[in-house]
Amino acid sequence: MQADFSGLVLAWFDQHGRKNLPWQHNKSAYRVWVSEIMLQQTQVTTVIPYFERFMARFPTVNDLATADIDTVLSLWSGLGYYARARNLHKAAQYVVEHYDGVFPCSQQQLESLPGVGRSTAGAIASLGCGEYAAILDGNVKRVLARYFLVAGWPGRTAVLKQLWLLSEQVTPSQRHADFNQAMMDLGALVCTRSSPRCNDCPLSKGCGAFQQGTQTDYPAKKPKQDKPVKTVVFAIYQRGNQVLLQQRPAQGIWGGLWSFPEFESTAQLSDTLSVSVSNLHALPSFRHTFSHFHLDCHPVLIDNYDETSPAVAEPSGSDKQRWLSLDTSPDVGVSAATQKILQQLKESL
Repeated sequence: MQADFSGLVLAWFDQHGRKNLPWQHNKSAYRVWVSEIMLQQTQVTTVIPYFERFMARFPTVNDLATADIDTVLSLWSGLGYYARARNLHKAAQYVVEHYDGVFPCSQQQLESLPGVGRSTAGAIASLGCGEYAAILDGNVKRVLARYFLVAGWPGRTAVLKQLWLLSEQVTPSQRHADFNQAMMDLGALVCTRSSPRCNDCPLSKGCGAFQQGTQTDYPAKKPKQDKPVKTVVFAIYQRGNQVLLQQRPAQGIWGGLWSFPEFESTAQLSDTLSVSVSNLHALPSFRHTFSHFHLDCHPVLIDNYDETSPAVAEPSGSDKQRWLSLDTSPDVGVSAATQKILQQLKESL
């Protein structure tokens, strides 16, 4: 099974695989690690400009470890899932402290780093260090589930265990780095979630799902659950072309990012800040969706700015605040909701 499967995949890779991605040049465990973290739940085309800016600012793990977290988050703004950036920063500091700035290559050491799981560690070890390791990202799961007719949602332990076993069985002892890259490319470019290009797939003759015409049944989708809806009111203090931002607590959603002071309702905002409702002007509301819930965002502009306002004197949940000019791009990490509101304000100037 292994020779036939891997041989077909590698032959396809030699002709069609991606070999000119930024992290494939000047290859190192550090560069592959950064790319793999960025690629978690994010497409390659989106990641490329972020990766290039990140490498220009932090060419080595030491540069990243000694950077201020605000600088790291500012370069991450727009990629989402900001815990990835915070873990990246923590892991860089761990590498400097425990490995003298030399990025580790063993699976066990890699998995000990914040934000690095089994598949990411395997990708770093194989693609960045040339070590033998199997991987199982979302693309690989899809290829294996369809080819071998692995039923069930991969989030279930038994299904995941079966997929890992198959991944280890088909990963060759030679050219394992090329094979792992090929499997990711095959899933991203050919064996796509919807409308897979089966006629272009090197595995189609042996693929169980293709033979049955059930490609979209594999892998099984996560059991659907209705997401709860939460509401937040953002208080916007504006003086000229500047607005007030506060840094969010390190834990929780948008941890460590900069945002507008927030309240549960307009009434709470009015009572807490002693601002008359007549001085509050609602901006267009919008919904921001997280993996586990929807957040309905209601930005409210406050007229008659007062330096003594409680929101300015006593920031909620943080001792950091700053005025941001609407004329320039933020030099700190801002949440997606904040970025959307800033754009609304810029357009109204």
